[in-house]
Amino acid sequence: MTTAESSSHHVYVGSDVVVKIIDAAGHSRLNREIALAPHLPAGLTAPLLDSGLRRLGTCDVRYACYTRVPGAAPGMGMSGIDGVTARSLAEDAVQRLDRLHNWIPTGHIDQLLREPLDHGGFTSQAALFAEVENLASLDRHMTIPRRLIDGLTAIAEHAPQQAQAAIPVHADCHWDNWLVHDLRVTALLDFEWARFGEPADDWFFLARFSGSHTQTVLDVVSQATLTPLETLRAECEVREATYLASDLCIALDHPDTSSRMAADRLDALEELIVDRYWWRHTR
Repeated sequence: MTTAESSSHHVYVGSDVVVKIIDAAGHSRLNREIALAPHLPAGLTAPLLDSGLRRLGTCDVRYACYTRVPGAAPGMGMSGIDGVTARSLAEDAVQRLDRLHNWIPTGHIDQLLREPLDHGGFTSQAALFAEVENLASLDRHMTIPRRLIDGLTAIAEHAPQQAQAAIPVHADCHWDNWLVHDLRVTALLDFEWARFGEPADDWFFLARFSGSHTQTVLDVVSQATLTPLETLRAECEVREATYLASDLCIALDHPDTSSRMAADRLDALEELIVDRYWWRHTR
């Protein structure tokens, strides 16, 4: 087996299987994915073959073994993918997400998806205001230019009062978590952040991490869901603002371990506020 890059797990890929391993004392999100896997809509993700807890040396490890689905991830930014292919893949992805959004979980799976999860996403206008205020108070060394804080506040002022926890969402469906084979989407992976939310919680990830194809993906989503582009842009903008504020709070609170994240998120915040990322094709 060969190793695959992962920021939170040890992942091993064989000819027929993929194995994810994590220290059981770490986060519990793999448990969530394992519980969900047998109940998700058929054909949406890689089939779960086995999972469990094993003692390894002095610690316990959690593992999950999946059937290897044909394909490779397009990757963040869909680098090297032409516009026609990007549109086709986005159409496939939207269709698969629509199956997820229309899935009706029951019993303990419904309860699992409703469990509180510190996902960093948008929940309410009040929560976003509070996060921005927290960010400003944590920024004791004025690392973040005031115009960017003001920009986050302006986005919060136009945010909906409350997000609805109405449908199952993946909540991490960037292009590193999709598999593509013969120019077709074959699977959506990594359901560790799955929860109840709104469709825009997924449309944001799909569009934001499409690189130069962001406008194409927005067009595909708009046409497939009959959502006006202006509404879709606003929904994505408020979600990006929330994620960036949350991540920057974490980075400022843990400067010794999060300096790289802080730099990346600060660049993204500049793009969001100054370059008006979600609106630049409307000018």
